[in-house]
Amino acid sequence: MRILRTLLTVVLGLVLLVTAASVVYNLATSDPNVPVAKLWQGKFVDGTAYREWGSQGRPVVLVGGFLEPSFVWAAVGPRLAAAGFHVYALDLDGFGYTVRKGPWTLKGWGDQVQRFIQALHLQKPIVAGHSLGAAIALEEARRGVASSAVLVDGDALSSGGPPRLVRVALAHSPFFTTLYRVLPGIDWVVKRLLKNAYGPTHPKLDAAVIDPWTNPFRAQDARKALQGIAENGLPGFTPAQLRAINVRALVIWGSNDAVDSLSSGRQTAHDLQAAVVVVPGAGHLSMLEAPGRVAAAIARLR
Repeated sequence: MRILRTLLTVVLGLVLLVTAASVVYNLATSDPNVPVAKLWQGKFVDGTAYREWGSQGRPVVLVGGFLEPSFVWAAVGPRLAAAGFHVYALDLDGFGYTVRKGPWTLKGWGDQVQRFIQALHLQKPIVAGHSLGAAIALEEARRGVASSAVLVDGDALSSGGPPRLVRVALAHSPFFTTLYRVLPGIDWVVKRLLKNAYGPTHPKLDAAVIDPWTNPFRAQDARKALQGIAENGLPGFTPAQLRAINVRALVIWGSNDAVDSLSSGRQTAHDLQAAVVVVPGAGHLSMLEAPGRVAAAIARLR
């Protein structure tokens, strides 16, 4: 018992020491909080940053996943435009260079994408979403705003995780702020995350590749948005809800996806009664690794 008490005392002391160090660091530093208009020189609609390819043809709206700015579609968009589509890729609220407003929920993001579609007067676009964005693409189709949904490496299921009270406590702990300010500046951490997302093949992870991923952390209220997302958890549907949704859908999945398994994609496709297109050799970021195959698959919904 004496050894156990000693061990607990040491552990408690370390926790208090680390907590104090985190609090001191947070007091001595600050979030960048750069207005998005200074970070993004491209187009905005009602605070939503977006890219555009083509000038006519059937509209396609491309939505990224967690922490994904719209640049992830930079090789898919021109290919779809060349195939006769009018293509838009937007930054979801909380990521990229869109103004952080909230709420960061399936309804909140669904409303944002719907407002975007309505503001640009797009008639029943195809909406394709990657990873987290898959649930949002499906939500637009469920609402009747989109003609069809494309789920790219995303099963559209809500995540589990700890109870909400625990998520709220962690999101507002000093450690969250410290990690937010420190981790994006550690190349080793960013490279490990990108290697896992890309899978077996990936580009040279130099500053030219890393900076587009980390630069949005400088945006005004970026930490506030991530805290809101942490509180709410990653949104989506239940399997029963998927089976009850009757929309035109397509599932595209990298064969070597180590973030979300291909079996998950196949199950979601089964629940939605949708076809599956497997992208050979691609990991979780199939739209970056095999943009031609992803664009060609989306174009099938013409």
